[in-house]
Amino acid sequence: ALETLKMFEKKDSRVKSAAATNLSFLYYLENELAQATNYADLAVNSDRYNPAALANKGNTVFANGDYEKAAEFYKEALRNDSSCTEALYNLGLTYKKLNRIDEALDCFLKLHAILRNSAQVLYQIANIYEIMEDPNQAIEWLLQLISVVPTDPHVLSKLGKLYDNEGDKSQAFHYYYESYRYFPSNIEVIEWLGAYYID
Repeated sequence: ALETLKMFEKKDSRVKSAAATNLSFLYYLENELAQATNYADLAVNSDRYNPAALANKGNTVFANGDYEKAAEFYKEALRNDSSCTEALYNLGLTYKKLNRIDEALDCFLKLHAILRNSAQVLYQIANIYEIMEDPNQAIEWLLQLISVVPTDPHVLSKLGKLYDNEGDKSQAFHYYYESYRYFPSNIEVIEWLGAYYID
């Protein structure tokens, strides 16, 4: 894939930008940040209005820990294409890193309106409500999430934990037991179930 895309580097700016965007993404996936950054820069310089190029550039900046600058690239990508879901999702993650929780929630709620059954988006919304110490909302969103991914042991144990914190032992037992059924090696879940049976 890398070799094929490199053949397009010499073409006109739009083709070059598309090829560089894909090359940047491939290098990013391979965790070669220096190369990913080079191609992200080339893609943005070839076509400043390419939202995917701007999102990739944001990703490389995010990976280097400069969250404020990453947010700027994601916002620019969204100004060029308001339906760029990758930029919106990553902007939400960036706001989480910056502890701007309300803005992160706003991003993920907008995404939820576009991608109704996205497990990642549902999880992020639930997680943000957990950070905001609103367990009832977190539970609501996790229940929506398990309607999409009913066999995810991590989500099931998270529901068990939230119900346990709320003092609802029977619901906590139900979700911990379901989690154990799908992934019987989670020590934390086994310990909780053991303590529950002792009680």
